[in-house]
Amino acid sequence: MADRSESSPEGSATAIGVDRRRKIIAGSVGNMVEFLDWCIFATFSSIFAHQFFPAGNDAAALLSTLAIFAVGFTIRPVGAAVLGSYADKHGRKKSLVLTVALMSGATLVIGLAPSYSKIGFLAPVILVVARLVQGFAAGGEFGIASAFLVESASPRRRAFAGSFQQVSVGAGLLIASALGAVLTSALSKDALDSWGWRLGFVVASGFGVVALWVRRSVDENDSFHRGEERRGNSGERRSAFVQMVRDHPGSILRVFSINIAGMVLYNIFVTYLPTYAHVTTGMSLSSALTANTIGMLLFIVLLPFAGLASDRFGRRATMALFAGGFVVFSWPALKLLDGGFWSYLVIQIVALILMLGYSANLAAIMAEQFPPEVRATGIGMPYSICVALFGGTAPYLMTWMYEKGISDWLWVYCTAAAVFGLVVYLTMPETRGKPLD
Repeated sequence: MADRSESSPEGSATAIGVDRRRKIIAGSVGNMVEFLDWCIFATFSSIFAHQFFPAGNDAAALLSTLAIFAVGFTIRPVGAAVLGSYADKHGRKKSLVLTVALMSGATLVIGLAPSYSKIGFLAPVILVVARLVQGFAAGGEFGIASAFLVESASPRRRAFAGSFQQVSVGAGLLIASALGAVLTSALSKDALDSWGWRLGFVVASGFGVVALWVRRSVDENDSFHRGEERRGNSGERRSAFVQMVRDHPGSILRVFSINIAGMVLYNIFVTYLPTYAHVTTGMSLSSALTANTIGMLLFIVLLPFAGLASDRFGRRATMALFAGGFVVFSWPALKLLDGGFWSYLVIQIVALILMLGYSANLAAIMAEQFPPEVRATGIGMPYSICVALFGGTAPYLMTWMYEKGISDWLWVYCTAAAVFGLVVYLTMPETRGKPLD
């Protein structure tokens, strides 16, 4: 696969390298903003909940706000289908500009929305609509950004380029946490409750302006142009979604299956483990979150190197290392949770190192399943459905098992997911070096 500058006689290797770096930055920065905006809602939900619902019952207000947070997940597959089809028909660049504009615009609306005391029931209505727009944009962003990053890379560096999709996700999470930490420590409780939380949303949406400028400054990938040309020559008029379902059912199933183990294990060992350790062992939440932050920083630094390892040794080998590692690690990891900081930090770091095999491969291996005519849709749709079914349910399952007194058996669920993943990874075709077009 080559950029236009690569096929041009006057294009130099330096120009090619600069162009690819700019595209990786454009895809990563925008994706970081998307996840920053997505997570800032959860970061400040307990603070602003009472602003959008009747006064007098803060617990009910928080539950209602968290229910609205969950609503964003339900609309993600729709965003993946609609925006993915748009990207496959009209280009990655236009779609990436659209997704970040939708996400940042919705975030700004939440930050500026009038409270329940001023406009009554319209306040939660605005919150629901804004959250639906965020979910719609996030559903499209993942597939489009993944396709754009991988298509921007040289054939021998696809996993390396694709790993920055997950680097940007981690960066977005860390910035959201940092904004929360700064505002909650710098402002009084009254200031935070009345207007301080709004500042977090406004600042987060401001990052979107930078992402818009960066994304508008890059060129479309040649891979998309070749797919567009083939679609025109064949007379294909169906949407990318219909074409994907009709022509690539095996690839859809493979992408869905590839992500099951990753969704379960990432959400248990990374997203929800701090809360789980706090609830089950009495470990302070601040200590668990500190260890989680240290682990995430290491994870972000190592992701590109894990991508290089995939480009060197193959997708199957590195994905199998991830799944096989958790087959062995799940039982001792969950048994060793004792409330101690250092034991928890070791568990967190080992889990995140194993997760590298999945996260560094994710964008590249999914992009390699589909031709450019349906690539953004093909990545986004099955991934979003898998997120909804296995990612969103993992925290609920952990809490339910604890309440039923059977949390000691959580390792069985983790191990079963890892075994399933190992079988999928060892039997799937190797796609390293496969032509993208």
